[in-house]
Amino acid sequence: MSNIVGFNDKKPIIGREVFIDPMARVFGDVYIGDYSAVLYGAILRGDDDKVYIGSRVAILENVIIEAPKGRPVKIGDETIVSHGAIVHGSKIGSRVLIGIGAIVLDNSIIGDNSIIGAGALIPPGKEIPPNSIVLGVPGKIIRNTNKEDINMIIEELNTVLEKAKEYKKIFK
Repeated sequence: MSNIVGFNDKKPIIGREVFIDPMARVFGDVYIGDYSAVLYGAILRGDDDKVYIGSRVAILENVIIEAPKGRPVKIGDETIVSHGAIVHGSKIGSRVLIGIGAIVLDNSIIGDNSIIGAGALIPPGKEIPPNSIVLGVPGKIIRNTNKEDINMIIEELNTVLEKAKEYKKIFK
């Protein structure tokens, strides 16, 4: 059984040089942009609506991304969705870090260049402006991101994507 599966008439579209771990599951109306990585145990569900993943995005271990009917998911370029995070029917900008175990719920919007801290909860319909750092339950903006924060996201992303190139060789 393949880990990249169509659902009804919806089939995943996978960009160039994408690594999808054999233990990840991608099914339905899912688009994954070039040079992205979907790691161990991640689930991307586009069986009710569309999941769009940009280019150079890292979806780390045990992430769940689901697009319920009428609530597509969009994740911008150069973004990291970290270990065990959940993105449910929401939009995530570019150069964003969704921290370990964070939950982003339906109709939420996370602006570009933002960091959602580990364990944070973004409630349904919440809009986080660009350049925000959010912590807590429910998530609250604690400060604006700066150049060092964005550089940290890109450096971490580059590290993960370099590893993904090696993983891809192993799991040919």
